Amino acid sequence: MATTFTMRVFRGGPEAGDFKEYRVEGGEGMVVLDVIHRIQATQAQDLACRWNCKAGKCGSCSAEINGKPRLMCMTRMDTFKEGEPISVAPIRTFPIIRDLVTDMREFFDKWARAQGQFKGARTKADDFERVVPESPERKAVDAGIECIGCAVCYSACHVVAANPAYLGPAALNRAWTLVKDTRETKNPERLRAVAGDAGCHACHTHMDCTERCPKRLSPTAAIAGLKRATARAALKGDL
Repeated sequence: MATTFTMRVFRGGPEAGDFKEYRVEGGEGMVVLDVIHRIQATQAQDLACRWNCKAGKCGSCSAEINGKPRLMCMTRMDTFKEGEPISVAPIRTFPIIRDLVTDMREFFDKWARAQGQFKGARTKADDFERVVPESPERKAVDAGIECIGCAVCYSACHVVAANPAYLGPAALNRAWTLVKDTRETKNPERLRAVAGDAGCHACHTHMDCTERCPKRLSPTAAIAGLKRATARAALKGDL
């Protein structure tokens, strides 16, 4: 059965912009990204929107939908009340490039500042280093490893909004998975990187990042782990 959706989509750039209303014919099973594509195809071919997989795997299509950060490809249209106008805006905390597309460089730069790159001791000439799947360390890594870099947690986080220097939930979650990786060799430097004023101790534990994560991860738990790890390192004189 066909349904008419009323969509209020942000149009504009870094200097100025506003919401423009579109009425779109849709059907059963559609997600917000489907409707945005239909707007592009029938009413606004110049509407800028970033997406890739449409399967909740790549994290590209994050947006503010009715004021809440979500993935457009995972937000079903039938979850809204019939006739309810649906607003779609670019994700918060990042500079707008155009329409629904934001500049994500700072997000990935923070991963680098949190020492988010794996560094093992072995080379290509060595045999693989085994990790015991049932070990507590590996289970801690498993709990946070599926982050897709969508930045929904950054848009949800009050600390990111108030303190642009804060490394943020995703970068700190990544740092935690490496701290718990038994093969990792750079953890002393990593703990120093996440222990500063813009690091894990800046988190207020509001848990908005955990509530909004589309992959059901808990960056809050990862950050709590980093707080404990940095405290132990400080007591040992390693920071």
